[in-house]
Amino acid sequence: MSSFVLAVIEDLGADLDPSTRYMRYVNSLAAALPGNACALLRKEGSALRPLAVRGLTPDSLGRRFELNEHPRLNAIVTYRGVTHFPNKSTLPDPYDGLLEGVHAGDLNVHDCMGCALHVNGKLWGAITLDSLKAGVFDVKVERAMAMFARLGEAVVHVAELTEKTERHSNSLSLGQGEGNGLNALEGVQLSRREMIGDSMPIRELKHEILTVANSQLAVLIHGETGVGKELVAQALHAMSSRASLPLVVINCAALPDQLIESELFGHVKGAFSGAERDRQGKFELADGGTLFLDEVGELSASAQAKLLRVLQSGQVQRVGSDREHRVDVRIVAASNRDLSVEVKAGRFRADLYHRLCAYPLHIPPLRERGDDVVLLAGYFLEQNRSRLGLRNLRLGRGCEAALKRYSWPGNVRELEHTLGRAALKARRDESGPMVTVELEHLDLVSEAGHTHALTAQGLATIPNAGMVTPTEGMPYRDAVDAFSRALVQQVLDNTDGNRAAAARQLGLDSGNFHRMLKRLGL
Repeated sequence: MSSFVLAVIEDLGADLDPSTRYMRYVNSLAAALPGNACALLRKEGSALRPLAVRGLTPDSLGRRFELNEHPRLNAIVTYRGVTHFPNKSTLPDPYDGLLEGVHAGDLNVHDCMGCALHVNGKLWGAITLDSLKAGVFDVKVERAMAMFARLGEAVVHVAELTEKTERHSNSLSLGQGEGNGLNALEGVQLSRREMIGDSMPIRELKHEILTVANSQLAVLIHGETGVGKELVAQALHAMSSRASLPLVVINCAALPDQLIESELFGHVKGAFSGAERDRQGKFELADGGTLFLDEVGELSASAQAKLLRVLQSGQVQRVGSDREHRVDVRIVAASNRDLSVEVKAGRFRADLYHRLCAYPLHIPPLRERGDDVVLLAGYFLEQNRSRLGLRNLRLGRGCEAALKRYSWPGNVRELEHTLGRAALKARRDESGPMVTVELEHLDLVSEAGHTHALTAQGLATIPNAGMVTPTEGMPYRDAVDAFSRALVQQVLDNTDGNRAAAARQLGLDSGNFHRMLKRLGL
């Protein structure tokens, strides 16, 4: 074990970025102590966020473990020493079903221990260690865990000093105050929703947000439907000097043209039928803060002209009033249309476009973000686990590959809704506190029209698997069931009726495979 301790100590003097430093520390911990999985978690708000894991599924890095919902983790962070949960502990383990390459049913007996990490006198997070084998964590291992916890505190301290130095250097080059950085950006999202992702496109987007957030430039956010444009607007506001003042949101696509002027600029009593009192518009409500114009490309030509006048003069005039009010508003706009194309087509004013697009931001679609889809899946699965009151909710075999293979035309919003539906279906099909989302629950339809659940292990290897022709007028679900019934029957024939072998060939959990057979009448 001494060699692994020495490796951690030597790393303290090495020039490493924080994520690499944390991963090397966790690897040393896993190699030095017995166990099947370990994790380094940082406390963010009321939850623990995994920063580096070994032996856990990739989606675990996207999960946020609320302390009030996970009594083991709560016990770990509220005790200064090592907390050991023997195999007979009745407290649920947050990692049940999340150990890599292990089925949920194999996790009935195991040991777990953890230790809180404190940096500069404050609780920073924790390290945890899990074992599938009962009784391996003795007093000697507990002492070693305590030593690794102290080393972990040193690792975190060095990593945060490195981040602080980098933030200070960046803030000087950008002419900003200290305290800006990717960690700060992630922290401000906790009150709403995090900007989850570690792919290069999303890291570049976060860097662009930090670059422009504290300026007064108007920002135009462009991205497909469901990529999270409002989330970026929230981050821009939260990281700006206007963060303590309002962020006012208006959906330009949801307002009829006759109401847009009243909504933006307000009106006085009696200005029109139904105007029974004076009313402030969104510009006045956002005075000193930020106004987010969502789907700004949907504004009519007349509304564009009125908006342009206010942006040019900084003065708003309520409908029915002769008085003008000066407002100090930072504009953030968003559109799923390419407004430069709209300008060339004559559907959007060029002068308004250039006013709004002082600093353009492009949000990459989910299909270009690589493994981020797995992190986001973990995040949404943990939300659904809590919402459904489950002990754990995990992805079955083949699901991760299917999520990464799918094109996600609806982006993050589609992923969220897909996993919400899948969680409900999985709970319906599987009783008990631990539920597995299988491929058939995801019901992802490829461009070829077949669900990924039916293409597991490669349909090309199964003779006659695609020989089902839907009857004209057959509903989609009936057609899918007919295809599924024919496929499963073919696999059963190929395996001489061996259900376990058929389930393995299809990449399905045996319990869910039996339930699918019953549903299909096989």
